[in-house]
Amino acid sequence: MIELLERDFASFFAAPFHAYGADTPYVSPMKADLKRFLSIKNPLFSDSSDFTYFSVKRQGKPVGRITAHLHRGSNDLHHEARGCFGFFDCANDPEAAARLLQAAENWARAKGMTRLTGNFNLTAMQQAGIMTDGFDRAPFTDQIWGPAHLPGLLEANGYQPHFPMTTFERRLDSNPAPQVLPDEQRAQLLEQGFSFAPVTRATIAERLENARAILNRSFKDNPMFVPVTAEEFHFQAKDMKWIMDPRISKVVHFRGQPAGAVIAIPDLNPLLRRIGSRARMSLPYHYLKYKARRDRAVVIFQGVMPEFQGRSINPLMLSEMTRDMMAAGYKTVGGTWIADENAASLRQTEKAGAVPLHRLHLFSKELT
Repeated sequence: MIELLERDFASFFAAPFHAYGADTPYVSPMKADLKRFLSIKNPLFSDSSDFTYFSVKRQGKPVGRITAHLHRGSNDLHHEARGCFGFFDCANDPEAAARLLQAAENWARAKGMTRLTGNFNLTAMQQAGIMTDGFDRAPFTDQIWGPAHLPGLLEANGYQPHFPMTTFERRLDSNPAPQVLPDEQRAQLLEQGFSFAPVTRATIAERLENARAILNRSFKDNPMFVPVTAEEFHFQAKDMKWIMDPRISKVVHFRGQPAGAVIAIPDLNPLLRRIGSRARMSLPYHYLKYKARRDRAVVIFQGVMPEFQGRSINPLMLSEMTRDMMAAGYKTVGGTWIADENAASLRQTEKAGAVPLHRLHLFSKELT
């Protein structure tokens, strides 16, 4: 027997753990963070009518979940009536999947939406997509993982895949220093007035605001991009200063003004797996143990102001980041999704020595 629940956060959080089991690569966001994002505190939503979430139980055990939400800024900018689904996690249970997807569709249809698309957790600038390959490979922080049966469950309910994406991984221990920027060229750039702005706990707020300005200008022509407000950006980055390793993020200025940024953080997934993504009394102990052994990092954003593109700023930042990551003991660095149609970023990523990690697609259905 299937039971559909709405806004039952306890079952929503628990569903993937029951659906997938402990032996899969799935890692949940922290429970408190997930609850914060699915609340009216999130500036993405104007009020509680902009989102909801569902879970399903079979014989009293949560086995699936989904969000249904609006991104009004995206619809206004791109002239669409698109509803979003996200956090679609489900056991290989066709009845449970159908109940979840029908609930999300009915909600979006009642809002006047003509299409439902996902995953968006919760926007295109956060985690996006349904995994379609690479199921055996562990995700980094800010990457989606889902089992091989999810695409089939979506297609069985009328959803079609589109907008292919790839995440990447680079082994620093076996591929330590691809020649992305010769030392002579690096020296020339620094002589021209480019410099590395210090990234420290004292400057993190300023550097993140630099990064937001660079994000909004460098990504403005990308598909699905919506400029990120200061309120949204800092809501998402609320705890960044506590988890950042200041050695591995780089912000480049040109004569005092932001020119480019690469923001990287340690991969927290090994820690989250150990604590079950819940705040526990043992968290400080596990964090210190994790911090002493961490050797994976993830780049969550990199970009260059349009006026400085084509001047080797990205290679400058990546060379500096790679050297400092290796010195700090990191062995692997991951990267969040890049769309197939973004040929320039794909070339740049491959040139830096990264290899594909996961394959993802968006899935959409027209609502009649």
